[in-house]
Amino acid sequence: MVSFVEDLWASVFTPGPTPTLLVAANATFAALQLVLFLLLLATYSIHFVVLSVLSASLWWSINWFAQELIAVQAQEAEKTQSKELVTDEDDDDKRRSEASRKTPGALDSTESDTETESLMERKISAVSAAAPPSTTTAAATLQPPEQQGGIRKRPSMSGESSGYVSTDSEWEKVDDKATA
Repeated sequence: MVSFVEDLWASVFTPGPTPTLLVAANATFAALQLVLFLLLLATYSIHFVVLSVLSASLWWSINWFAQELIAVQAQEAEKTQSKELVTDEDDDDKRRSEASRKTPGALDSTESDTETESLMERKISAVSAAAPPSTTTAAATLQPPEQQGGIRKRPSMSGESSGYVSTDSEWEKVDDKATA
């Protein structure tokens, strides 16, 4: 029983319908059907028949969905296995053709620039050459406020000149208005 509970806990975090989760769901629905039947016998109320039909429909739909999901996962697994086989064969062919196509001066190191890096460098140099020279440089405008001539204080919107704004001072304002 302890291993079933551990498996059930682990199956909650596993994607897809696991056998342990399906067993637990089926046992729960069976217990619900039993309780609804006993309540029907005790009260003779039509409500328990309706609830039993709804519960049975939900039970059937959950099992149907789980079976469909298992079938789709099996199809996906087959597709990935067939793609892996085809990809392995294609990789071998590509390696052979690339080895035969290398030019005599080609670099074999992995530290060479990629195509996108060289394109970005060209774009950056073209933009910087086309930009008109400005009076302030980017280094001067992107410095912290302390280095640009001191910290500037934003003007107060509320008319308060102390510069201290916090939740406590706002509550004090509310209290002052309530007592006045």
